[in-house]
Amino acid sequence: MQAKDIINALEEIAPLTYQENYDNSGVQVGDIQTTLKGVLISLDVTEAILEEALERGCNMIIAHHPLLFSGLKSITGKTYIERIVQKAIKNDIVIYAIHTNLDNMADGVNKMIARNLGLINTRILAPLGGIISKLYTYAPENVADKVRNALFEAGAGNIGAYSECSFNSDGTGTFKPGIDTNPTIGEAGGERESVKEVKIEVLVAKDKEKQVLKALFDNHPYEEVAYELIAIQNSNQEIGAGMIGMLPNPMAELDFLKHIKENLNTDCIRYTALRNKPVGKVAICGGSGSFLLKDAIAQGADFFITGDFKYHQFFDAEGKIVISDIGHYESEQFTIQLIQEILKKKIPNFATLLSNLSTNPVKYFC
Repeated sequence: MQAKDIINALEEIAPLTYQENYDNSGVQVGDIQTTLKGVLISLDVTEAILEEALERGCNMIIAHHPLLFSGLKSITGKTYIERIVQKAIKNDIVIYAIHTNLDNMADGVNKMIARNLGLINTRILAPLGGIISKLYTYAPENVADKVRNALFEAGAGNIGAYSECSFNSDGTGTFKPGIDTNPTIGEAGGERESVKEVKIEVLVAKDKEKQVLKALFDNHPYEEVAYELIAIQNSNQEIGAGMIGMLPNPMAELDFLKHIKENLNTDCIRYTALRNKPVGKVAICGGSGSFLLKDAIAQGADFFITGDFKYHQFFDAEGKIVISDIGHYESEQFTIQLIQEILKKKIPNFATLLSNLSTNPVKYFC
């Protein structure tokens, strides 16, 4: 087993294409061709985590939070980041981060929070737009099925829970082969040809564009393949920030706060004024989610659970919702189990280890 096999398994679930612009998910340190002795999964990469990896015989660390958010101008050991990079290189340890790309998946970080809270009928709170394109291509009638099936196999034509979706219309294509061509129909330098063709239209997710176009070129009979790949504004309902769902049965607000504390394993909850209303619809966002408050309010959530709210941001609840700040670490602590679950399903014959250490830099006196 090599590091690249683990990476491929993770990126099938959470492609790097869907990380936020500010993020730096992916390989942080090391050679992806490294043969693995063991993999340690943690929320962060600290010097203590690196020591734990060495002690437990692991030469790969998978973390949720990137060690490197920006380039290092020098590596002299002055900071903990520099020291970790130095020691990881010396010990041939691969460090990999799977951050906002995992946050943005329907079965990602927020799904773990929802699962622990027992939420049902969950969906993405703020779906991402601009990550879907429409592919138009034209194929002779006798090979249209072959081309269409190849596009489907490469990942085109998925809409929510539906697959192999396309729209097809009949028409006539014309072309005149040039003198230096090798046409499938007609002769080089010959007359203009008219061919009965099928116009095939399919949606293509951003992370599938290269493989879908390769499938098109590999399976289309024409020397020059006519196609158009056009970005559309539709949101992808399976990819985006936050999540919203329902409690199976409404709860009183104080009971729900206790439910949060017990099921999200947090010692302290900062929250806004209660509204004396039953809690039914709940919005969540692992990590720093204040940017989603308006979305949570607009979709009628009774509670919004996240971390890192600043003092003045709490006023923005305006009695329309209860903000429940459980802490950044606390909202993402279940992510390491999620990563392990993904790898167990993808690579069942390779065991991974969960870190035994808490990397939470915030301590509470309650």
